[in-house]
Amino acid sequence: MSNSARIRIPGDPPPQRGLDAAGLQAMAAKALGAPDPRNRRGPFRPEKLVSSRKRQSERLSSFYFRGIDIACLISLTLALMLASGTSPMTAPVAAVAPLATAVLVALVALRGMRLYGFARGERLDIHLLKVATSLALGTLAGAFVAIPIGQISTLTPLTEWAMAGAALIGLLHALWWGVVNQWRADGRLTPSIAIVGATKHAERLINEALRRRDMNVLGVFDDRLGRAPDAVGGVPVLGDLDALVSHRLTPYLDHIVVAVDPSARARVGQITQRLAILPNAVSLVVDQDGEDARDASLARLARSPLASIDGSRDPDRVAFAKRLQDLVIGGTMLFGLAPLLALVAVGIKMDSPGPIFFRQRRHGFNNEEILVWKFRTMRHETADATAARQVTADDDRITRFGKFLRKTSLDELPQLLNVMKGEMSLVGPRPHAVGMKTGDTESARLVAEYAHRHRMKPGMTGWAAIKGSRGPLHSAGDVKRRVQLDIDYIERQSFWLDVWIILVTAPVLLGDRATVR
Repeated sequence: MSNSARIRIPGDPPPQRGLDAAGLQAMAAKALGAPDPRNRRGPFRPEKLVSSRKRQSERLSSFYFRGIDIACLISLTLALMLASGTSPMTAPVAAVAPLATAVLVALVALRGMRLYGFARGERLDIHLLKVATSLALGTLAGAFVAIPIGQISTLTPLTEWAMAGAALIGLLHALWWGVVNQWRADGRLTPSIAIVGATKHAERLINEALRRRDMNVLGVFDDRLGRAPDAVGGVPVLGDLDALVSHRLTPYLDHIVVAVDPSARARVGQITQRLAILPNAVSLVVDQDGEDARDASLARLARSPLASIDGSRDPDRVAFAKRLQDLVIGGTMLFGLAPLLALVAVGIKMDSPGPIFFRQRRHGFNNEEILVWKFRTMRHETADATAARQVTADDDRITRFGKFLRKTSLDELPQLLNVMKGEMSLVGPRPHAVGMKTGDTESARLVAEYAHRHRMKPGMTGWAAIKGSRGPLHSAGDVKRRVQLDIDYIERQSFWLDVWIILVTAPVLLGDRATVR
């Protein structure tokens, strides 16, 4: 990675050739003997920052990889049976059992050898050897089933299955191995962290991270900024805890690491309590004695294999199941509702001049800013992209057709596009506009736990919406109630709860006559 590459955040101007403002500042700083302002970027400089949501999406690819393996092995088995004149539908169980056993054992072995994690530093030849071993185990298991039940004739198809399966699955895993390593080279799987505490522990962690190059330390923040240096190990000190809480880097952080001496319990407690308002994961790094212990500690922090496919309530399994649910149900809805969407678009154009859609920046997963799509319901010249003024009864900005769309919530349907892109989910906390105000105060400042609702992707509908908390927020109590309902949903989320919320959304919202939208 080039040392001259700069962190780019969406919204930053593109780099220019020649002497730009940063170059002129650098020349002036050099002439005055001051530090180069470009060094404020630090030694960890991905060419483009990737949000934690996108990194999570890449990590979930392990589930897709395994699904393709399952489909390919089953298809291969059926093809070999048909080629040998055996119909899977009419053949006796004894004739099918050897190949079925081989497929099942091979798939279990592929998972058991953790071949869907693609761990950092894993060699391709070792990975492919494990793939071949998994197929061999499946073949042996099939043979052990075939011989006792007198199905010797199936040994030939088993051998053909083993050779074709090893070639097919090996080719797929070689392709995925290359893709995952390219993702790592692009920084799409490399975790990004910020460190709290400009301490010797932070400096040691940064030096180890520079040596290992398996994580990006984007900045250091310190609760005692007056005593902090300008940089630690070359990583700039970007401010105090208040700066971290509101910093534009937070959507790109996978972890916030507290590098304060754990024996200072009062200070650690104050820091963790202050950081509790953020949706980011917070870890306390403990300075280990011995190189091996330190390496193990850092490996746990920087570990970025693809998501584990084991575990009953693993967060990645939950995220994958929810994403699959969004793609299947959301895709079906988008296709089925296409005629209705077209009719609404025509109605908007006939009702008032202006664009069909209204786009607004809202908070997404981990405080990431996303552009949410809606049908336009206000006159174009009065559109309020920042939600500075909340909608009231008989709001003069809303068009005649817009009132109908808001009353029926049809204006929300274009958010299916956000769902398909992975920025939103069908069910989750409703996305609030960036800078949305309750009264004269920004809503996010009224409730300490407000950011907790961003620990999950926002949804088109949600627990709070069907419980009556929708529309404008008029007081701190309204904000607190909605945040509590959102947190309750995040803690209880399941497939069946999501299905129930989707099913009751339409009758609940259509029967709501009190809420102003």
